Amino acid sequence: MQEEQLFQIAITMIPEIGSVHTSALVANFGAASAIFQAKKKDLSLVDGIGERKAKLIKDFTNFSAAEKELNFCLKNNFQIIFQTDDAFPKRLLNCYDAPALLYFNGNCNLNANKVISIVGTRNNSDYGKQVAEQFISTLSTENILIISGLAFGIDAIAHKSALKNKIATVGVLAHGLDRIYPQLHRNLSKEMIADGGLLTEFRKGVLPDKHNFPKRNRIVAGLADATIVIETATKGGSMITAELCSTYHRELFAVPGKITDTKSSGCNQLIKNNNANLFNGTADFLEWMGWQDKQVLPKKQRLLIYEFTKEELLIADLLRNCEGKSIDELYLKSGLSSSAFASAILSLELQNAVVALPGKIFRLID
Repeated sequence: MQEEQLFQIAITMIPEIGSVHTSALVANFGAASAIFQAKKKDLSLVDGIGERKAKLIKDFTNFSAAEKELNFCLKNNFQIIFQTDDAFPKRLLNCYDAPALLYFNGNCNLNANKVISIVGTRNNSDYGKQVAEQFISTLSTENILIISGLAFGIDAIAHKSALKNKIATVGVLAHGLDRIYPQLHRNLSKEMIADGGLLTEFRKGVLPDKHNFPKRNRIVAGLADATIVIETATKGGSMITAELCSTYHRELFAVPGKITDTKSSGCNQLIKNNNANLFNGTADFLEWMGWQDKQVLPKKQRLLIYEFTKEELLIADLLRNCEGKSIDELYLKSGLSSSAFASAILSLELQNAVVALPGKIFRLID
């Protein structure tokens, strides 16, 4: 097994032989070791290889570097997951540019039944933080794996919220497992390893250089059944991830925001251009994904699960014993500021305590 892993690492070290080439070679020869044992002529016949790349494979001799990487992984109990391994994420295999090899430090199943990626700006607002935390808090019974990129902002909020709610979470890195970037997330990463993990295609010594992040983002998009974008400008890593979701034919959701808020301009654009579904709370999301739990808790039991704020309780009381009220009527009768009201009504929706009906009518869920 270790000998085969040595060849698996080595194939990723050959210049100009990327993940797409490796996938084609594996499809033809079946194993990494068989690729190195193949004749140059046979290698050259593989789609995308040709004589020059076949020569690069046959001329490769730096197996000592591959051995150092292997020993590093063995010493630290890191998993080496090749495309042909059962543990390799099957969702990634459906992506044309799937990484050939992954390094994993963790203990969760990367082939979980339900996987969500949550991405967004590094400079989130309170609104973005609340949406992420409230949404994730409602998923604790759904047996879902949450993916993000361990960056500042929405990424970190997603990871921390998952841990708080005992949901497995994986951070996809743009560097090797010998470091953590940003360094301030070192303690967070340790918690994640205990209940989730850290995943990367990059070897020891690889730094978090700028060009590595788009590669990281393709894994974030490809690993999941659906990606939810929570606050992003019109340019940046989250928009790259969103574009990749379309390329991979994955479900994409975006959280709407104020038209004056640059932090939400990317999300609003995705929704406007029909590139993303409008994220409208947990129930709506689970129904769209076909993941909804058919069991409905009684009203009293459901309300005991959550600790409502005084603003949320005020709105809930206004909706009791009636068929529903318009959002304008609720706002006027609540006496709350526009921001406090918007935050409270969103929180109630995310907790499945109220439902929005056609005509912007809200009703308390029985």
